[in-house]
Amino acid sequence: MTQNKKTIYMDYASATPLDERVLAAMEPYWSKIFANPNALHKAGLEAQNAVAKSRLQTAKVLGAHADEIFFTSGGTESDNLTVLGVINAYKKTREYIEEKKRPHVVVSSIEHSAILETAKYLESEGVDVTYISVNEKGLIDPKDVAEALREETVLVSVMYANNEVGTVQPVREIAKVIRHFKKTTRGIPGFVSRSVYPYFHTDAVQALQYLDVNVEKLGVDLLSINASKIYGPKGVGALYVRRGAKLLGVMHGGEQESGLRPGTLPTPLVVGLGAALEIAEEMREVETARLKELQKYFIESLRANFKNISINGDEAERLPNNVHIAMSGMDSELLLFELDARGIFVSAKSACKSHDALASYVIMNMRKDYKLAEFEDTAFIRFSMGRGTNRGDVDEVINSLRDISEKYAKAPKVQN
Repeated sequence: MTQNKKTIYMDYASATPLDERVLAAMEPYWSKIFANPNALHKAGLEAQNAVAKSRLQTAKVLGAHADEIFFTSGGTESDNLTVLGVINAYKKTREYIEEKKRPHVVVSSIEHSAILETAKYLESEGVDVTYISVNEKGLIDPKDVAEALREETVLVSVMYANNEVGTVQPVREIAKVIRHFKKTTRGIPGFVSRSVYPYFHTDAVQALQYLDVNVEKLGVDLLSINASKIYGPKGVGALYVRRGAKLLGVMHGGEQESGLRPGTLPTPLVVGLGAALEIAEEMREVETARLKELQKYFIESLRANFKNISINGDEAERLPNNVHIAMSGMDSELLLFELDARGIFVSAKSACKSHDALASYVIMNMRKDYKLAEFEDTAFIRFSMGRGTNRGDVDEVINSLRDISEKYAKAPKVQN
């Protein structure tokens, strides 16, 4: 077995390295401009100006207003704040207090766990939740969303691009469905005003650096982002909240972020988010095109060399950096460890759920034709590429997969 002379990182969907330009932008705010950005003195004003600049940078990339951007600790908090915040605000309405109308939430079955686990919690609190299924490619049919909507629906949450298989959802079409629902049912006596609900949220954490995230074009009311997926610092993200959308915070103890998210803002991290967003937006078109070509080469190489490997997710509607495979005759953890031993770093599922014993819930929802035994005898691996990935890396991965297949003698190869 030949060991690689270098490590090959193909887990950019889990975390990206910090861009040196982002690090340089953050550096002054660790020890030189360190005051609390809410302080009223000159030192505090310097930090406050840096936060304001990042808010403007974020708003510009999203096509939003600065007062619609709320900083959080990352995508998970933004998702939680969305779901819980919308429900908390609804519980202050006449419909809930006087008319006892139970709120209803619609989510896809392959959302990030930050949405799904929060939805499950809400169910235990008496909230109705509808889970929209996906097809074998991981795509949602907007018609299914239309059928799920009710008069008491207060929130629809569908992620822009899936964090495991990279499938890009028809967010714009779903937004049209929701707008049509509001227009055709507005003003019915005794029901929630259609001019407000349902809100439409999308988790754009994975989509942020490759797809257009203009909130007006997408037609969303709320949108979550995370700096650590775009070569920014870990521990910071943001939530876009359209003007007029009603959310109540889930924490207490301060009036920061207009009272929606209390706590002293980490100025260096917030600065890093703004810088990373600007850089990602500048690079988006060129980097997306480069990765699409690399993705095509990767998939073609897999098909040319392996009969027992298939590609999960829609090949047209997917992120350009994602190649998610099913390799029959192999265990996911075994394949991951074999690749790791060769210096190739990948994921068997979302890093947020990587310690769960069961197969990925995303794959299980997509591959309903699979039996449990097939899941146990198939390795599901996500290769996610980034700025540092090149053709040589892909070739090394193909060679390593070939070595592993030969080692375990379970996978016949195509003879070239």
